[in-house]
Amino acid sequence: MSEGGLFSTYSVCSSAAGIAGNLLAFVLFVSPIPTFTRIIRSKSTEQFSGLPYIYALLNCLICLWYGTPIVSPGIILIATVNSVGAIFQLIYIIIFITYAEKTKKVKMLCLLLAVFAVFGAIVFLSIKVFEPPNRQLFVGYLSVFSLISMFASPLFIINLVIKTKSVEYMPFYLSLATFLMSLSFFGYGMFKQDPFISVPNGIGAILGIIQLVLYFCYSRKSGEEPRSPLLESYA
Repeated sequence: MSEGGLFSTYSVCSSAAGIAGNLLAFVLFVSPIPTFTRIIRSKSTEQFSGLPYIYALLNCLICLWYGTPIVSPGIILIATVNSVGAIFQLIYIIIFITYAEKTKKVKMLCLLLAVFAVFGAIVFLSIKVFEPPNRQLFVGYLSVFSLISMFASPLFIINLVIKTKSVEYMPFYLSLATFLMSLSFFGYGMFKQDPFISVPNGIGAILGIIQLVLYFCYSRKSGEEPRSPLLESYA
């Protein structure tokens, strides 16, 4: 195979991995819809927490900024997936604020403003203080830290499954989508030779494998099907 053909195949595989990651991420972005449908119908946030969506919004914004050409040329698919994710999280937060009691409403509004302030500071510092390639390093380390902090949700679910010996709160298809998305972006990061993408998503893929193994182990033992996923904690 010629060098041009090899490069073309490499480019196609890289794009395919990124596109697959985008599609699978969309599945995760829409997964909290049943929770918010319930909130809208009951006109109450009940015992649901809005914090996961605040964390997810900040994570999406940081990763979106990392994927822009001004920071990291050539990985636009990271920017696209996180721009869609940020829109979804913002919609969820607005719905939560709309139906939350006064105390939660004020807290969520303050946290939302804090997210935008932190993101604004990151953008300002990365442009005014850092020049390429240090700009990419600065935002890249922040995105890795943000992504790794998001792994608290899968760890919570894994701990819950082990403690209860039940997969009631770990829906199979959501776990599968998480694993496949992380695997896709791990491949995308490897193709792009970008450790800021490959490393955190590699960790995510490992956690996804653990979830799937636990699902098969405990679902066979108990013979049960997951009934109501902890979307408020998992998203």
